Amino acid sequence: MRIRAAAVIVSGAAVLSALTLPATAQASEHTDAPAKLRSFAANSVRPKDSLGNTKLSNAVINGGKDIVLGVTGTKSVTVTYTATDQNGVALTEAFLWQGTDSSTTDGITGGLGTDDDPTCTETATQGVYNCKAVFNIHPATDMKDNGVAGKWKLFLGAWDLYANASYNDDVATVAIKKASTLTADATPEPVKKGKTITVTGKLARANWSTGKYAGYASQPVKLQFRKKGSSTYTTLKTVRTNSTGVLKTTTKATVDGYYRYAFAGAATTAASTAPGDFVDVR
Repeated sequence: MRIRAAAVIVSGAAVLSALTLPATAQASEHTDAPAKLRSFAANSVRPKDSLGNTKLSNAVINGGKDIVLGVTGTKSVTVTYTATDQNGVALTEAFLWQGTDSSTTDGITGGLGTDDDPTCTETATQGVYNCKAVFNIHPATDMKDNGVAGKWKLFLGAWDLYANASYNDDVATVAIKKASTLTADATPEPVKKGKTITVTGKLARANWSTGKYAGYASQPVKLQFRKKGSSTYTTLKTVRTNSTGVLKTTTKATVDGYYRYAFAGAATTAASTAPGDFVDVR
């Protein structure tokens, strides 16, 4: 990643006018980017106004879905957008950022950049470009702070063929969420018809600070049942996880079928569903 979450990213005006990066971000910035920018911006570029003349629109982040991150591996996220400028578009930049004010260091709580510059292709309509940016997110290194889960904004910048800069720091929004896991185990099995079975399980979610999954406390989880031969689950009751994410409840067994837990998700945590556990009723 160019810029790690919770590290300082350049303010909107600075990214597109001064063409510089703060010291904390320079180590992860690919080295050819400043050279490419300066190749058509001989001097410090100053946009004519706060947004400039290039229209940046129609952004779609991750296919319109939440970005869900575990604790390992790499998540590649594609962002598509349109850049429109009758003076042509020479280059665009894309950042995902979190905070209240992109023009101040204190107003930015997290930032993610692309490894490579976005690609833009002019359409059959002059001055209209279809663009794509790819963010390769490494939760183990880019998401050190659990507090950065939640709403993120898309910052887009562009330079036209005359080196005029434009930017928009809130083109679109996306939720970056912690992955969750859920289990279910129904016992005893087999069981006599009409007898009580106990369904246990555990809800856990990614902890980016520790690099492990941890129990998710005090969350509502639905106990669901699917009759053998059916494809539909019905909700029997709602159960809350305890302080360590553990679930435990009882229900009457009447017919053969599958029991599972289902978690609807939260603002910072993705939904998850346990595999159904089959119980044979005799």
